Amino acid sequence: MTDTTSGDFARPGPRLDRVAVYPGTFDPLTNGHVDIILRGARLFDRIVVGVLRNPDKTPLFSVEERVAMAREVFAGEPKVEVAGFEGLLVDFARAHGAHVVVRGLRAVSDFEYEFQMALMNRRLVPQLETVFMMPAEAYTYISSRLIREVFALGGPIAGLVPKAVEARMRARRGR
Repeated sequence: MTDTTSGDFARPGPRLDRVAVYPGTFDPLTNGHVDIILRGARLFDRIVVGVLRNPDKTPLFSVEERVAMAREVFAGEPKVEVAGFEGLLVDFARAHGAHVVVRGLRAVSDFEYEFQMALMNRRLVPQLETVFMMPAEAYTYISSRLIREVFALGGPIAGLVPKAVEARMRARRGR
């Protein structure tokens, strides 16, 4: 049996911050993303929202606009940081001192792609773990692509994206 009263058992050492990154294009940031980010902020000391510049996509908003919107949404959350990036996620995670990647899973259909990405990231950096989180039930059907489509066709998006994001979308479309 170990003597837990001795100084040898639980010697305090330097504490490493538990830092996670939550990457995505966030075009636009949805309430499902917000749900995962806020819940992630309860689990980690810091969560860095990595807004990806993806050359294979034609976004509604530039990376700079998406970063600005996310910073506005999370202005009152000291544990949430927002930064744009391009290139490998593992490099972004390393640059921010993160040891965990947070990814959202809305449905079984998301799993295969996310599983492959997690394994590739682990291959590149074995110390980088991936944590999968499910959004609140109310947001399981929401995707940025679906929000853009509904909005482009004149449908209501209130309650699906943060108010600041909705306002920027309306300003972008002149509505």
